[in-house]
Amino acid sequence: MSNIYQKISSSYKKNQPQLVVLIDPDKFNLQLIKLANSCNVHYFFVGGSKLTNGSIEKTISIIKKHSKIPIIIFPGDEKQLSAKADAILFLSLLSGRNPDYLIGKQVLAAPFIKKKKIECISTAYILVEGYKKSATQKITNTQPLNSTESIINTAIAAELLGFKIVYLEAGSGAKKNINITLIKKVKRNINIPLIVGGGIDNVAKAEQTIKAGSNMLVVGNVLEKNIHLLTQLSLLFKK
Repeated sequence: MSNIYQKISSSYKKNQPQLVVLIDPDKFNLQLIKLANSCNVHYFFVGGSKLTNGSIEKTISIIKKHSKIPIIIFPGDEKQLSAKADAILFLSLLSGRNPDYLIGKQVLAAPFIKKKKIECISTAYILVEGYKKSATQKITNTQPLNSTESIINTAIAAELLGFKIVYLEAGSGAKKNINITLIKKVKRNINIPLIVGGGIDNVAKAEQTIKAGSNMLVVGNVLEKNIHLLTQLSLLFKK
């Protein structure tokens, strides 16, 4: 078991939730990185559905100069790679049926990841209805799941297929966060860490999501609008 996943797994087994800040290279804000250093942030996820002018490599380099918080790539495609990262979420979009995002992009990325010996964390990415068409939907040409039974069964299938993590995502800027009851049901049916993100725009929603069983809580879009929310969210976590 490798280093970053070992830490994630250890926190999962101890039932200690972790806070993750998602950094979009197109909207990079150094002030957010500096603020995160004084908050209980466990990881940075770096990536975006589709980058237009940002650079994964440059963004990671800048973060490394200003923070010791581990960086995990959250790739939108096979081009969002860097050997400077501490790990990568090797995502497979199980909520969709587009072969490019189930295995195609992964095949293209695999040689680089193997050659550069980047810690690879196989992650079942499940897009859940967030009542706003997300960038992920547009780019992957897939639809989110909205059936509780389908979402739970997809998560179970992910564990049986050998994925190390399940990631429930409502999409960037989602109008609604993922239903608390749904999170509880998914949590009860799998025995691997659960990441939840999308639509978590206040402390109350964050606290409810943690109590429902999220092992890793991801916030990103909301911090672009209100950076100081991070300070409030950090009080829910320990390092």
